[in-house]
Parts: sequence; structure tokens; C-alpha cells
Amino acid sequence: MRNVIWLLLLAGVAVVAAAALGTNDGLVMFYWRGWRADLSLNLFLGLLIGTCFVIVTAIQAANSLVGLPQRAREWRVARRDRSAQAELRDALAQYFGGRYSRAQKSAQRALVIQADTPELAQDNEFTVLSHLLAAGSAHRLQDRTGRDEQLRRALDLARRSSAARSAEEGARMLAAEWALDDRDAPRAMALLAELPVGVARRTHALRLKLQAARLGRHPQDALKTARLLAKHQGFSKIAAQGLLRSLAFESLDTAHDLDQLRRVWQQFDPVDRRDGFVAARAADRAAAWGAHDEARSWLRPFWERVAELNDDERSAVALGLVNALPGLGPEWLPRLEATSQAYPRDGAIALAVGCALAERQLWGKSRRLLENAAADITLAAASRRKAWLVLAGLAQQEADPARAALCFEAAARAA
Repeated sequence: MRNVIWLLLLAGVAVVAAAALGTNDGLVMFYWRGWRADLSLNLFLGLLIGTCFVIVTAIQAANSLVGLPQRAREWRVARRDRSAQAELRDALAQYFGGRYSRAQKSAQRALVIQADTPELAQDNEFTVLSHLLAAGSAHRLQDRTGRDEQLRRALDLARRSSAARSAEEGARMLAAEWALDDRDAPRAMALLAELPVGVARRTHALRLKLQAARLGRHPQDALKTARLLAKHQGFSKIAAQGLLRSLAFESLDTAHDLDQLRRVWQQFDPVDRRDGFVAARAADRAAAWGAHDEARSWLRPFWERVAELNDDERSAVALGLVNALPGLGPEWLPRLEATSQAYPRDGAIALAVGCALAERQLWGKSRRLLENAAADITLAAASRRKAWLVLAGLAQQEADPARAALCFEAAARAA
């Protein structure tokens, strides 16, 4: 198609030339001293165009000849650049293939080629990536000294070059990941703290921060980070709920006295305080230190909306109340009895309400509920044992040693 177009253009030029120059009878005369030369205008124009073409061709030939060394140098640089890029790609392929020794050697060869070529020394991003590949391979080979040296070079170079800024961010996250592999939580946290705010909120950075916080036994920080990850859909809904709950448990378990427990509870997100399992765990901890009123105050909102809880959460709230019963006020009784009537087959509810009635010395009402709880095989052994022990206490209050002995025996057999 291109040849046809050129042919048509040439034909058009020929037609125009024939039409314009065919009837041209002009002359061009040259005088030199006593000599005169006459040329037709057509011949003069042809010679002029030919002379210009020859001059342009000669200039281009001279330029090509003079620039030959420069082009040769550029060709050699391009060839070395292709060689360095090939070594870097090979290092990547070997690294992903698990051949870390070969990957390290390929990355080192790429760095040597670049160092021997001054024209390539300005490609800082290439250098940083090569150092990172060498550092990653050294990490996999357990060469921590070589890894740290390569990482230091990559970070030093990245700080001095704006073009390698993204590579610096990747280097810091890789360093944090390697610190976690070394079980060095403080170093991982320090490296993540140096990241810009936008980078620190990326999903991968948050995952690393979560691992570092859990490794360093900072459950509160881990809980906040996990909350951010859940917000960014870093976990599935079920996995996020389980993780947040377990981190809340860890935070509660780190409290060594009642004041610390109160601070931890107040620092929780409102969503965590609305979790029945978390509230039950906090109530158990508070009751262990004798703060029964406070434990019940944390559980009260759940008993006011018990119909909204699922079976497992309702059982956890009920069992959490069992240890917080000392000092129970009469205002609780209507709510507890209504719940017992709404869930007559729930062993945990029966245990909680029965123990509450026993605490208020309403022994006749409590005995039936406690017997139902003790006979419920779906309850944990500790809960059934608790029911039998309370029944034994009731028997002792009624001066019935035989029945008390039977209850103690049943408590011992509960498993």
C-alpha cells in the first residue's frame, strides 16, 4: 500500500512538472569577466536542486562519520543496560522459584554491570531493587549480616533519590516483615512507625503492624489495628469478629488489678463493649477482684435486650452473671424471672437465674432451676458442677445432710 501511494505521488509530481515546466522558455545567463554562459531555466532549476541534495547528503555523511564514536558508545551502553535488566529479571525469576543463592548472584551481577557503566549509575530505582532482591535472598539464606548490609545500601540510596521513593516504602515494609520473621517486634514497630501516614494505612502495612503488636504483647494496639483492617475489609466478617474478640480477651487478661481492668474496658471501642462474650469475660475478671456491682453493671445492658442475643452469646452473658451475683439487688429479680420464663430450656439461663434466686434466699424457686441446669448435658462440666454445689449449699441450709452429700457426689462426678 505504501508503494502505491509513493507511485501516485511521483506521478502527480511528474504531471505538475510537465505542466509547469513544459512551456517554460526562460533563460539564465552567467557573466564572468568576458565570458557568458546561457542555461535554460529548467536546467538551472534541476542543477540547483541536485546541488542542494548533494550538499545535504555530504553534510549528513560528515555528521555520521563524526558521531560514529558517540553512537558506538551509546550502543555499548544500551547493550550493558539490556544485560543488567536481564540479570535483574533472572534474579526475580530465581527468587520466586526458591533458588535464593542464584537470585543473590544474579542481583549482584546486575549491580556490578551498573557500577561498571557510569551512564547507568543514575538509575537509582534499578539499584535499589537489585539491593532489595539481594537482601531478600540473603534473608531466606539466614545471612542476616549480608541482608542488613544490602538493606542499608538500598535505604541510603532511596533517601537521596525521589525517583526511588516507592522502592524505599517497599524496603521498609520488607524490613519490618523480616524483623517479624526474626521475632523482633520492637524493630518491626519502629520500621512501621517511620512509614508515611498514607503508606502506614495500607492493608499490608496494617497486617504487619497487627503481627508486630501481637508479637510484642500489645493487645490494645493490636485491637485498634485489627479494627482498621476490618474496616478496610482485610478479613472476612466472621474472621474479623473472631479476631477482634480474641484480642479483646487478651487485653482484658493483661489487667493485673481492678483499676487496669477499668481502663482497658473504657478504652474499648463501643462495638467491643456491645459484644456479649467480651462483656462476660470482663465481668468474670471484675468479679474475681470483688467488684461484683461493676461486673453486673457491664452485663446489665445485655439482660435488657436478651432477646436480641444469639444462643451462644446469651449463654456467655448468663454464665458471666453467675460469678457476679454476691450483693445482687432485688431490682434484678423481675428481669431474671422474665428471661427464665422466655427461655425455659436454656441451661445457662436456668443456672444464672437459679443462682440469683439462691443469692436472694429464694430457695424453693431456685432449686428447680438449678436441677434443670445440673441435668443439662449441653452445659460445660464446670457450670453443671456449680449447679450441684449450689444445690448442696441449699440442702445444708435446710439441714438435709444426706441430700447435700448426694449433691457433692454429683458435683464430683460432673465431667
